[in-house]
Amino acid sequence: DKEEMDAFLSVPDGKKVHNFVVVVQEIWGLTDFLKSVAQRITKLGFAAVAPDLYSRKGQKGKFTQEVIMDAMRPFWSLPADRRRDKTEVEKIMEKLSPEAREVVNLLMFNRDRMEEQMVSDLQSLYRHMDSSGFNGRRGVIGFCMGGGLAFELSTRIPIDASAIYYGANPRNIEDVGKITGSVLGIYAGEDSGINDGLPDLMKAMLKHKKEWDMKLYPGTYHAFFNHTGMSYNEEASKDAWERTVSFFTKKIGVE
Repeated sequence: DKEEMDAFLSVPDGKKVHNFVVVVQEIWGLTDFLKSVAQRITKLGFAAVAPDLYSRKGQKGKFTQEVIMDAMRPFWSLPADRRRDKTEVEKIMEKLSPEAREVVNLLMFNRDRMEEQMVSDLQSLYRHMDSSGFNGRRGVIGFCMGGGLAFELSTRIPIDASAIYYGANPRNIEDVGKITGSVLGIYAGEDSGINDGLPDLMKAMLKHKKEWDMKLYPGTYHAFFNHTGMSYNEEASKDAWERTVSFFTKKIGVE
């Protein structure tokens, strides 16, 4: 749709490469953490690009980590079964600034539409990378919200290697049959909102005979890989990254 978006591109020094990995953001947007992941991937010999999926016209600059956290904190403090209670929502929304209400409306009440647009934007990014000379083997890695986006994306376009960090299943679980590459799933042990979907995912992967590996880390919590967050777990993070390095090296390959 001719929309311009910002992105962080990291490439190996002094080396022309064609293989690349797209790094898909958490709910917080294009953060320093995400950029650090892209730089770590570059050290493996691939290009890495992390798009700012909040940089569309009308959103740019509004959806910062600080604004999102302030807007969503009152809802996250409620028990999960009360977060969509009409009375509770109205009480919270009355106290929010117009900017915060815009964030809440998008992230809570129009989430499906927002994520569909993001998946479409990611597809456009792959086309752009292909036309820009990065037309070799390709991967994706996504965290939290970005894990779900990466998983959904892998059912729509050919991706050689998809690393899903505690991301939601594809919307239609049978769409895993459309995945053409390999999938690595990384999950936190204490993350029922994501893990409740794992039995259905396992059945679908087996049914469609997909190349899939997963690791669940007991005692860890959602977002344990993010070293800037409250749930960071150094031991699990180190092991998960070693698995990811091995996965991308084998499935994408170093030029």
